[in-house]
Amino acid sequence: MRHPLLDAESGIEIWVKHENHNPTGAFKVRGGLNLIGSLSHDERVRGVATASTGNHGQSIAMSCRQHGVACTVFVPLGNNPDKNAAMRAYGTTLVETGRDFDEAREACEAHASATGVRYVHSANEPVMLAGVGTYALEIFESLDDIDTVFVPIGGGSGACGLLTVRNGLGRKTRIVGVGAVNADAVYRSWRGPDRVVGTSAATFADGIATRVTFDLTFDLLKKYLDDFVQLTEEELAEGVRLALRATHNLAEGAGAAALAAAMKSRDALRGRRVVAVMSGGNIDTATLARILPG
Repeated sequence: MRHPLLDAESGIEIWVKHENHNPTGAFKVRGGLNLIGSLSHDERVRGVATASTGNHGQSIAMSCRQHGVACTVFVPLGNNPDKNAAMRAYGTTLVETGRDFDEAREACEAHASATGVRYVHSANEPVMLAGVGTYALEIFESLDDIDTVFVPIGGGSGACGLLTVRNGLGRKTRIVGVGAVNADAVYRSWRGPDRVVGTSAATFADGIATRVTFDLTFDLLKKYLDDFVQLTEEELAEGVRLALRATHNLAEGAGAAALAAAMKSRDALRGRRVVAVMSGGNIDTATLARILPG
């Protein structure tokens, strides 16, 4: 969708890919449906376990309910309460553990190894990436002459879907990742000679709050991603406010990151067609109440 208020405020042509309008309110549902729908009979009987800060977990939980598969999701302590409630509402078993996503993921991996359930990684799953990539295909089928697409990067599945589709179609569109200054492991790994592990991921934008990179997605990012924009917490918060006032959409921190990055880069984008991926809208009320007064 194109929003006149957003064009007026930014001074550039911005199209918004509203993945926040999907079931579960995020792009991740595409990957979950594709992966769970592709499980073998044995895997369905064993059940699945995954780790998430919410949107990936909701996609797996919803898909498992649809296919009658037992599901356990590990989330960090203090995780978004609204996302936790949504996952429980789909019938999943929720385990709250660890100081952040990566510690929750490690606990999930230990649980899967001990119990024999099908572990679903949030990024290193080719079938899941193929499902996520359908949103990228929709972008390129709908619009011609796209100069730049901004996409938030946590595990990197959304960006890798864009890169794969762009390359497959032979387009020249620049794909620009967006991250948080306070969770910069992916950025530093992409920019530098070595993959690094961050010491913290202290950002309210939980969808991009990761301290590590993942094999499948990082290889694609390192090889094909055109640029990477880092945002402060205030810039991410302003992205949420911008989404609300200029598109009348409620976006979570990661979901508004692409809009914020486009605004930050707007001087270099004048006269060009830009797409911002609004990856999700699952912000909790306490965070929203804190952000809006700004």
